[in-house]
Amino acid sequence: TYSALISACEKEGRAEKALEIFSEMREQELKPNVITYSALMSACARDSQVQRALEFFAQMQHEALQPDLVAYSSLISACGAGNCVAKALEVSEQMQQQNVAPNL
Repeated sequence: TYSALISACEKEGRAEKALEIFSEMREQELKPNVITYSALMSACARDSQVQRALEFFAQMQHEALQPDLVAYSSLISACGAGNCVAKALEVSEQMQQQNVAPNL
C-alpha cells in the first residue's frame, strides 16, 4: 500500500508528501521495490528534482533491485523535466546496455 500511496501523491503533484510517505515506509523497516522507486522518481520528475531522482535510482541499484522499463522511463522523464537532456540520453544508453528495450 505504501507504493500505491506514493504513486497517488505523484499523480496529484504532491512530491513532498510522496517523499514523506517513503520516509515513513523506511522507518517501518519495509523494503521498497522497483515499483516504489519508479513512483518516487516520477514524483521527482513532476517537481523537476533531477538530483533526487538520480539518488533514488542509485539507491535502488545499491539495494540490488534491477531497474525495469518503468524505472528507466521515470528517471528519463525526471532528467527531461530538469532540462538535463544529456543525462537523459546517457540513461537511455545505459538502459539499452542493460537489455531493457525502449518503447514508444
